[in-house]
Amino acid sequence: MLTIGQLADYAGVTVKAIRHYHERGLLAEPDRDSSGYRRYTAEDAIDLVKIRTLAHAGVPLARVKDLLDADPDALAAAIAEIDHDLEDRIAQLLRTRDQLAQLRGGDRLFVSPEVADHLDDLRRLGVSERQTSLERGGWILMQTASPEDASLWIAEKRELMADPEFRALYLEHDAAYDWAADDPRLPVLADRTRKWFAGHHSCSETSRVPDPAIARLAAQSQPGASSPAWDRLTQLMNG
Repeated sequence: MLTIGQLADYAGVTVKAIRHYHERGLLAEPDRDSSGYRRYTAEDAIDLVKIRTLAHAGVPLARVKDLLDADPDALAAAIAEIDHDLEDRIAQLLRTRDQLAQLRGGDRLFVSPEVADHLDDLRRLGVSERQTSLERGGWILMQTASPEDASLWIAEKRELMADPEFRALYLEHDAAYDWAADDPRLPVLADRTRKWFAGHHSCSETSRVPDPAIARLAAQSQPGASSPAWDRLTQLMNG
């Protein structure tokens, strides 16, 4: 006869685990003897080893009770089913690991490789993280709404960024975010920008305009999508 502690040591489990098995109805709880101790038999030890083995193999405790006394065929079928469930769980875990690995790649989890390369180029140019974040949010929404159009837009955007004059304008627009709304540099920047676009009709004429609803959503999703200086710059360019 064994005490609960001796039984736990023999089966390689904790006393807490045995009590949990009692509560789940997996292992019968013996009455106390005259000394006030519960005494376990060899049969209890055998049942506990079976429970431990099934539980460690991944069998849910809710199914352990049915399998303890199952015949070989029923046990084999149940184990095959449990194995299939484990395969599905392993596959899901592997997918999760792949996603975690992609997270280490930063933007590449959320945007196409071409957009991710573009965002990396912006950082190398010294573009602010605020502006880079604005672009990232916009590209995520555009890619979701229209992957084919987004592919065309990013190709054009990267071509534009290769132009030194456009690149200088882009950097100055980024810096203008923090200017005062009455900064005298704003009209000059607006005039330079209008002139640049006036001399590059080929790009503007062939570009497909994003869905206005998507454009509004992109703007609303970014807390820093505008500033007094940027609002003034937009007015000057449209005036």
